[in-house]
Amino acid sequence: MYEERAARLDGAVVWTRAPASGDGAARPPEPYAVLPDGCMDLMWCDGRLLVAGPDTRAFVPENPAAHYAGVRFAPGDAPALLGVPARELRDRRIGLGALWGEARARRLGERVAEASDPAAALEELVLRRALEAPAPDPLLRAVVRRLNAGRPVAETAEAVGIGARQLHRRSLDAFGYGPKTLARVLRLQRALALVRAGLPYTEAALRAGCSDQAHLARETRTLAGTTLTAYAAAWAKRETPQPSGSSTTA
Repeated sequence: MYEERAARLDGAVVWTRAPASGDGAARPPEPYAVLPDGCMDLMWCDGRLLVAGPDTRAFVPENPAAHYAGVRFAPGDAPALLGVPARELRDRRIGLGALWGEARARRLGERVAEASDPAAALEELVLRRALEAPAPDPLLRAVVRRLNAGRPVAETAEAVGIGARQLHRRSLDAFGYGPKTLARVLRLQRALALVRAGLPYTEAALRAGCSDQAHLARETRTLAGTTLTAYAAAWAKRETPQPSGSSTTA
């Protein structure tokens, strides 16, 4: 079962995933795909702290953990807090020890594991870290807002007062990929949200900023690794009395 809530850290989300219970016993973890969303996560997975970098394609865990707790950061916020450029973690999952040192990561992981609410403990860890890290860059947040509103990359660069090349370089460090890829990822998320809300594919495509339904279908295959029909069917299945999922899974 997947659940999420707004974190006390601005723009972040706290989430958990655990096996669904049935007939008095926990079911094994079900396979799932994490879709690109422009974000990075700090996760506690069966006792270990991991960092999920920005994805450019659907990620399917080979051996899903039984219990997860995570903090999903707003696009562009995680690199300063974690101390690593996003481009170095693109399409990767690595142990926090590779960034903060194994001994420290182990101590922090044990602290989260011993807490009665691992998700809350992980959130506290992130809040303490945020006090030491640079504040989110308002320019990057403006970039995300404009791209998520469907504005062109060139227009966005001009609006925030930097050149296209500089925007690309800063986007690699902040988001893990260039602004055009970020715009595609955000557009897909907008479209899939509309599909989940029940809009016809053509209307969802046009409202999200795709040229037509075929354009959305291609982007769904490329970025999400699935078809619109399969995605909608999987979401409908989750909306029945079964484990629910997040907007970033299929």
